[in-house]
Amino acid sequence: MTSSGTREINEVGLERIKEMIPHREPFLLIDRITDIVPGVSAVGVKQLTGQEDYFRGHFPSRKLMPGVLIIETMAQTAAALVVHTLGPTAEGKLVYFMSVEQARFRKPVVPGDLLRVKVVCQHNRGRVWKFDGEAVVGDNRVAEATFTAMVVDD
Repeated sequence: MTSSGTREINEVGLERIKEMIPHREPFLLIDRITDIVPGVSAVGVKQLTGQEDYFRGHFPSRKLMPGVLIIETMAQTAAALVVHTLGPTAEGKLVYFMSVEQARFRKPVVPGDLLRVKVVCQHNRGRVWKFDGEAVVGDNRVAEATFTAMVVDD
């Protein structure tokens, strides 16, 4: 248990994610979260079926997940980590991007891929949190970025 009363957990399902963060389909980009260590790290998982809305228009002849959505997947995973860390009073709060740094896209992410994004908290000061994110498909790193976000009240 942490000082906020949160604990390390192995997996969070889709319905619980919807309680934690305000994103909804078609913009909810994580199916589940695994390995949450409060204040430290989490892994978001998305199974790409090919039916996602963005595949219809993002290079229809060679469907690719847009890089900015891979970064957004990292951000949604980080937002759920923040909410889990802060406890029930933070559920449903918005977590806004402040910056994205050193984003790198290494390999395409395509229908059929299982995308796993790991976010690690570098630090947090009050409502501002900084993370390192890495996205992998199988054993291949497909993207990485460092980003900062802020928890805001409605």
